[in-house]
Amino acid sequence: MKLASLVLTLIVAASPLASVAQDATTSADEQILIKQIQTNRRGVYAEYLKLTDAESKAFWPIYDEYEAQSKKLVDRYLAMLNDFAAKYDTLTDAEAAEMLKERLAIERKRLDLKVKYTDRIAKVLPGLKALRYAQIESRIENLTQRNLYTLIPLAR
Repeated sequence: MKLASLVLTLIVAASPLASVAQDATTSADEQILIKQIQTNRRGVYAEYLKLTDAESKAFWPIYDEYEAQSKKLVDRYLAMLNDFAAKYDTLTDAEAAEMLKERLAIERKRLDLKVKYTDRIAKVLPGLKALRYAQIESRIENLTQRNLYTLIPLAR
């Protein structure tokens, strides 16, 4: 039963809207929804890590820093997707090759960032909680990517 509630919570937290950049093109309603989803993601960690006060004081600043750095990569990825969408019907081989290069660079940076911050978290949390954090982070990431990829058509 507890696993079922975790899965449901992860699905909500991993909604593709969590990755939408908050800019002038995002409506106020969408920004409110994005904030709620981000809050739900924090709630998942709070519920399943069950941090002590001391652990919370060490964990949350690292997590917030990780989220801020991750958002930069999300914004970069969304810019690439917007470029893909704009050029979808007329995309050239050269443009596709550049997009592929950018996508791989973003994925590499995302993995480097995840390793860096997971290592930092592992230094401030007990081993079991650090592993649980990494598992939850991977599940959220996988669900987010799966949901996002279903919305993106394959290149022609």
